[in-house]
Amino acid sequence: MKLEYSAAQRAFRAEVRDWLEANAPAAPLKSFDTAEGAAEHRAWEAKLNDGGFAMVPWPKEYGGRGADLLEWLIFEEEYYRADAPKRINQNGLFLLGPTIMEYGSDEQKARFLPRMASSEEVWAQGWSEPNAGSDMANIQATAHRHGDHYLLNGQKTWASRGAFADWLFGMFRSDPTSKRHRGLTFILCPLDTPGVRVRPIPQLDGLPGFAEVFFDDAQVPVKNRLGEEGEGWKVAMSTAGFERGLMLRSPARFQHTARRLVELWRRHANELPAATGAAVTRCWLAAEAYTLDTYRTVSRLAAGGKIGAEASLNKIFWSELDLRMHELALDILGEQGELLPTAPAARGVGNWLDGYLFALAGPIYAGTNEIQRNIVAERILGLPR
Repeated sequence: MKLEYSAAQRAFRAEVRDWLEANAPAAPLKSFDTAEGAAEHRAWEAKLNDGGFAMVPWPKEYGGRGADLLEWLIFEEEYYRADAPKRINQNGLFLLGPTIMEYGSDEQKARFLPRMASSEEVWAQGWSEPNAGSDMANIQATAHRHGDHYLLNGQKTWASRGAFADWLFGMFRSDPTSKRHRGLTFILCPLDTPGVRVRPIPQLDGLPGFAEVFFDDAQVPVKNRLGEEGEGWKVAMSTAGFERGLMLRSPARFQHTARRLVELWRRHANELPAATGAAVTRCWLAAEAYTLDTYRTVSRLAAGGKIGAEASLNKIFWSELDLRMHELALDILGEQGELLPTAPAARGVGNWLDGYLFALAGPIYAGTNEIQRNIVAERILGLPR
C-alpha cells in the first residue's frame, strides 16, 4: 500500500475543505432526534447534495460524483475536521444505498438513490423485532403476496431514525412454512402507508431516536421488493456487511474523537496521573491503526476483493474503541462530565456525555459484539460451533 496521496487526491481534499469552510454551519444544529432538528439536518443534506458532496462515491446519475473509496475517505476526514453536522440519513446513504447498488433493478436505482442522496427521503432501519434482535433469523413479521402487492403484518422495534423517517427497509417472512433465515424477503415500505403505525421510543436522553413500527395489513407493491422473494437473508447480509464494515463508521469519526480526547487531556494533564496520559495515547494509536487498516481494505477492494467475515472484526474494534474513548473523557472531566450539552455549567464539554450515551449502544447495534465474536471464531479462526 502506497501511503501518499496523488496530486488529484490532494486537489480533491482542497476542494472539499474549501467548500466545507464556506458552507458548513457555524453553530451546531439541533438534534435530529427532534422535529425541528430533523428539518435542519434535511436542509443541510440538501445543501450538501447541491454542492456535489452528499455521497461522493455514488455514480453521478444517482446523486454522487463518481469518486472512488479513497476519495470518500478523504472527504470523511475533511467532513469531521470541519465538525460538520451528523448525517440524518445514514441508514439510507451508508447501508441501503450500497445494497440497492448491488441488488436493485435499474428502475429501483433511478427511483430511490437520487432522493436518498438529497435526503428528500430519509430511511429507517427495520431489522429488530421483540423476539428477533441479534438473532435476526427469528423474524416473525410477515409479507403475504396478493397479486402485485404484499400485505405486511407484525412489528419492528428499535427502528433507527424511525420517528422522523419517510421510508423503512426491513425483512419479512414471506414463506409461512419457512424456518430461520430461509423464506425471508427484503421489502422497502413507505411509513405513510395505510396500516403502518409509528410509535417513537425515547433514548437515554429522552429524545425519540428510535421507533416501534406496527404493520396491520399494510399494502406494499411487489416492485418495492429488493432482490428475489425468499432471498432476503442474502440481501440483508450484504447490508449488515456495510453496517459492520467500511461505510457506516469511517475511521475519520474515531480520529476526530481521539484528537478531541488528546486536547481534553492536555487541558487537564497537570491534575491527572501518568496512567491517564498512557490510556489517551493508546486510544489515539488505536484510532490511527483502524485508519490504516481501513485504507488497506479499500486498496484490496480497488483490486477486486470483497469484504467478508472480517467486517465483524471491524465492528468489534470501532464500537469498543468509541466507548473506551468516551469513558476516558468522562473520567478526565469528573463531575462536569455528568452534564448534558444543554446545561450551562457544562461549558462546552457536555457533548462528551452525549457521545458516551450513544457509544453505549455501539456494542449492541449492527449485531451484538458477542454475536460478532462468534462469527470471528467460526468463520475466521475456524473454531467449532
